[in-house]
Amino acid sequence: MISHYGQYISERLGKSLIEDENGFATYFMVNDVCYIEDVYVIPEKRKTGIVFAYADKIVEEAKAKGMKVLIGTVKPSAAGSTVSLKVLLAYGFQLESAVEDFIFFKKSLEA
Repeated sequence: MISHYGQYISERLGKSLIEDENGFATYFMVNDVCYIEDVYVIPEKRKTGIVFAYADKIVEEAKAKGMKVLIGTVKPSAAGSTVSLKVLLAYGFQLESAVEDFIFFKKSLEA
């Protein structure tokens, strides 16, 4: 069952949400790009692969909808940004660009 927050971001912002008792991931798709916007895993479940399970679900949906590119970002000034950067690289993202306080990563969804 999706939370009220999930209903809100879907209705108001056109975003999607994966959520369970361990955390959540928000994402949206535009043209042929899927952008994973936020991922949160509760502290006691971190380093258990949950973040990759969320990403796998998003990728499955993105491919089914014809998306060709997956985008992720890291805001260096945010708490935990080094961990976020490591997670994106471990999932196969490549550095795309950087502007001000955002680093953009890209991963092809094409075989």
